[in-house]
Amino acid sequence: MNLIMMKSKLSSKSLVKAGLKLLPLVLFLSACNSSVKPSFLKEDITQAVKDICSKEYKLDTSTKLSGSTLWVYLPLENIVSKPDKPEKYVERFLLEDKKNSLDEKILRVNYLVRPTAEKEKLQEMALDKSVNEKIFNVLQVIRRVLFSMGNSKQDIPLFFCIVTADIRNGFEIKQIFYLLDLKKLSYSFISQTEYQHRIIQDTSISAEIIGDKTGSHLNYRDITLEEFIADQIQTRIKLKFQKPEVPVGADIDKEVLKIVTYTLDAYQFKDFALVEMANLVTGKSIILNQTAILANFKK
Repeated sequence: MNLIMMKSKLSSKSLVKAGLKLLPLVLFLSACNSSVKPSFLKEDITQAVKDICSKEYKLDTSTKLSGSTLWVYLPLENIVSKPDKPEKYVERFLLEDKKNSLDEKILRVNYLVRPTAEKEKLQEMALDKSVNEKIFNVLQVIRRVLFSMGNSKQDIPLFFCIVTADIRNGFEIKQIFYLLDLKKLSYSFISQTEYQHRIIQDTSISAEIIGDKTGSHLNYRDITLEEFIADQIQTRIKLKFQKPEVPVGADIDKEVLKIVTYTLDAYQFKDFALVEMANLVTGKSIILNQTAILANFKK
């Protein structure tokens, strides 16, 4: 399957559905014991993750630490395929990904969600079971290393990103995790469902990915909490309306506002002045100050 075929077979919805197949494996992490080995130092963790993946799971990875973000690149081949028994899902809304931002104390939330005639559809593509297992193993290694570091907060990465690349077909899945979310799951402070809603997951198709065994095409950067929150709101909007979790007649603006308030509350994030919501279908704009948003916390 070449790059052109991948583009035709993997629609944006198919990519999201394929990516979501990763999540159940992530959940098993809560049942795993953390390592009792001596703590790793900050300067050791990239090599430690790479070495353990290679020695214990025969996985070749590339690792890089950028500020407080640990990146792990996992190059594989033929990671998606057509399932023997495609899963069914209900489509009630049509939506397009629109980028959110949180900078200069203004959270800008853009969304394009249209109700549509309800119809049952089939998931055309899915991740291979062996690929899920490999990603799970990488997650286990990252958890083991990061949970075994010292107590110095400035040395422990706040975020880690796993990029699983199909270097034959030019397709990749990127997942961003917040370490404190993983700890909360491990100690049962949040549910497994809530945890999977907190993972930022994205997919892309590019000729640059083909043959790239080291992840040289990636933009390794330090992910900020502001970026993570803005992107998580975008992810939650996709999950809510693509599953879908709401009926056709739902008030879309109200549902998006619930997502915004819930996400900010979940991280007790208060370093903002305004929330600007833009419904790109109706043209409606909603602007709320911090006081109005905080008043809805825990309601």
